[in-house]
Amino acid sequence: MISRIDHISIAVKDYEKARRFFQEILGAVPGAGADNHDEKIFWQNFSLGDLSRLELIYPTAQGGLLDKFLKNKKDGGVHHLTLQTPDIQKAKQILKNQNIPYFGYNEYGDVWKEIFIHPKDAFGVLIQIAQCNPDDWLDNSVRFPKGQKWSVAKKENGCTLSLIHPGGGKVKLELTPEDIKNLTRELEQCC
Repeated sequence: MISRIDHISIAVKDYEKARRFFQEILGAVPGAGADNHDEKIFWQNFSLGDLSRLELIYPTAQGGLLDKFLKNKKDGGVHHLTLQTPDIQKAKQILKNQNIPYFGYNEYGDVWKEIFIHPKDAFGVLIQIAQCNPDDWLDNSVRFPKGQKWSVAKKENGCTLSLIHPGGGKVKLELTPEDIKNLTRELEQCC
């Protein structure tokens, strides 16, 4: 039912302070982001390293989704955990069959389909289950162009082999000349 953890969402009071911390200090790469006028929030995705992602959300006006959540928090906190599913309809059916209530079914075209499980039904954690293509939310610098599965960058003593990851983004491997010879030999045996 679940392919992977897509991202952890952190609600913050001061977006610029949080953005500087994650982007400038920890090296997070900004990806997709947008205003959600209905919920009175702005969200911004970031990727860390090759695969990990987080989302910063902050209020854009009073009377929105985050008012109650941020009321007694100094700077912010973890708001929800998003899990990726290959089939949102199947996920809904599994939850229904197990008598686990969900709410907030939304479809944003073919790009994003979601449901939520309330913290009271998920051990104190708001869980979002989403059907999506994870590369859609990443910056071009941390993903391959459509159709590309790998790249090789020569280094002084070996190479960096980058491979597409099924959860989106790239996995990088540093290979020594000996590693390259062994990998080449094993790949040739597959043909």
